[in-house]
Amino acid sequence: PAEDASPRAHAIPDMATLTTLAEACGNIHQSYSDFVMLAALLAARSSEVSGLQAGDVRFDKNIVMIARQTYPGKGGLITKQTKGRRERRVPILDPLRPILERLAEGKEPEDRLLIGPKGGALTTATVRDATNWDQIVSDLGLPDLTRHGLRHTALTRLGQAGATTAELKAYAGHSDGKSVEVYQHAERRRLASLT
Repeated sequence: PAEDASPRAHAIPDMATLTTLAEACGNIHQSYSDFVMLAALLAARSSEVSGLQAGDVRFDKNIVMIARQTYPGKGGLITKQTKGRRERRVPILDPLRPILERLAEGKEPEDRLLIGPKGGALTTATVRDATNWDQIVSDLGLPDLTRHGLRHTALTRLGQAGATTAELKAYAGHSDGKSVEVYQHAERRRLASLT
C-alpha cells in the first residue's frame, strides 16, 4: 500500500524499541548507542551526526545546531556545510538531554561531540559494520531499518510532539514542506482512529 512507501514506515515505532536498538549497539561501544540516539532524536543525517561539535549544543536555548557534515572522501574525512547548505536548529527532546550533557561535558566548543572507539569520527559505514547492524535490526523485527531511517524516526517523534509543517521542514532541512507533511498526516490519522 501507499502507506508502506511513506518515510514513516521506515521509522522506529516507539521509544522502547529505539532504546533497545541503542542498547544493542552500545554493547559494542557506547559511541554507537550515542550515534543511534543522536540521529533518531535530532532528525540528522549520519554525516551530520558525525559533524556535530560540542559548541553546537545550546542548552540555554534547548537546541542543537546542525551546521556541518563529516563523511569519508578521497584522502580522508571531508567536513563541509550540510546538504541544504544552511544551519538548522533542532529542539532537544527530553530523552536526548542527558546524552548531550554527558557528551559535551569538559569539551571545548570546537571539539567533536561524538568520538568513536578509536578516537575518530563515526560514519554510517563504521556503525553498520562494527555493530552488525543488519542482524541487530532484524532481531528487533525491523529488517528494513537503515541508519537513515533513524532520521525518519526523529521527524515522526517531532510530528507526534506537535511540530508544524514549517517546523518539521526547518528541522529536516527540506525546502519543500510536502516532504515532511507525511509525518503529521499519518499522526493525525492515527489520533483520529482512537476517537
